[in-house]
Amino acid sequence: MEWNEQALVLRMGPFREADIWLRLLCRRRGMLTVFAFGGSRSRRRFCGCLDVLNTLRCRIRTSRDGRFMNLEEASLVQGPQALRGNWRRMGLATNCLRFLEALGVGEEAAAEAFVLLEDLRATLETQPELPGLLPLFFRLRLAAVLGFGPRFTRCDRCGQNLDEGALFAVDEGICLCRHCAAARESINRYGVWIPGQGLDLLSRVQQEFPSRWPAQALPGEVRRACARAIDGFVQYHLGLAWEGRYFRRV
Repeated sequence: MEWNEQALVLRMGPFREADIWLRLLCRRRGMLTVFAFGGSRSRRRFCGCLDVLNTLRCRIRTSRDGRFMNLEEASLVQGPQALRGNWRRMGLATNCLRFLEALGVGEEAAAEAFVLLEDLRATLETQPELPGLLPLFFRLRLAAVLGFGPRFTRCDRCGQNLDEGALFAVDEGICLCRHCAAARESINRYGVWIPGQGLDLLSRVQQEFPSRWPAQALPGEVRRACARAIDGFVQYHLGLAWEGRYFRRV
């Protein structure tokens, strides 16, 4: 079987002497691993475009035995320019790519995840200021794309608006108003109190793309609460923790 696809390169590496393996996020099929035979030498079929964060127009073929997929041909649609020379921003991009790889993206969420990643690349490439919690915001946003994520606007127990803040119950993945949180505190479980400003911010991040995330500095209390809430949610409910250069299962 052979098909054409638009895909973004998440990672690449050598495979034998002249061959390359690539992990791609495809617009229609989600995350795939493909092999580009002769990819480190062929300029006619790949035009030197197999770099991380490049968007490609690909022709992919399944091997005869159906065990793997071959990248037969690729051309560059779009890629970063100044970003590759900025080691700090490339580090942020790599952190986000590793999270996407660890979490995985199937066909149902592929289109939105693809747009999310392209918007992230454009944000890192062009925005003069970035949110201080950008990698954490990306984790929360991608989780929402995949159908996971808390509701930060109303109490999950009584339905009350959370304008004055809420307790984020990490183990349950829900937000509780002061009244419902007080009833829960008799049970010794991990929770994070998030001020109203933090709830508004997290709700916005869940719904918008990186180019629209606010980049202004946050009060220390709000920043710490948002970071602890996202990190706790990702570890407890998605089973992933960042260690060194990779996410590991916890």
